[in-house]
Amino acid sequence: VDVTAMVWLFGYVDVTDSGFIAAVLSIAFNPFFWNVVARWEHRTRVLSQIFGSPRSACYCLATAILLLNCVRSHCFTEAMKSQPKLESLDCHWAYYSGLAILAVGTLFVTSSFLALGFTGTFLGDYFGILMEAKVTSFPFNVLDNPMYWGSTAVYLGWSLM
Repeated sequence: VDVTAMVWLFGYVDVTDSGFIAAVLSIAFNPFFWNVVARWEHRTRVLSQIFGSPRSACYCLATAILLLNCVRSHCFTEAMKSQPKLESLDCHWAYYSGLAILAVGTLFVTSSFLALGFTGTFLGDYFGILMEAKVTSFPFNVLDNPMYWGSTAVYLGWSLM
């Protein structure tokens, strides 16, 4: 296996940078946190009891998720500012390619949110808040997990820009 390309690419990533480490930790922590909390709620219903209803508990978890996403985005932005840049990406085509990828990602994230609604997006099923039927309209008819793919595209586009 020729790893020359990977060695070259890793020459452009400073893994010792504190901003990079914070970004990696926040990217890994967020889904871990919300999945652990949602599964715990599903098993125990403690949050629903504390907040008085499943809907209130779901909205509180959603607020925590949104705040953590703001922290993650900030950490990502700061890491991108401090990392070395590829000279070949400092051009109009890379910028506009990144902008297009970001736009497609935003389309998938936004349309997923609109199709699922607030509680459908923010783990309402773990709180017993179920949808009438499985969502099969756009973007779910185009690809599986459009919210995750869209978010990934947003960060990739952002990186290229």
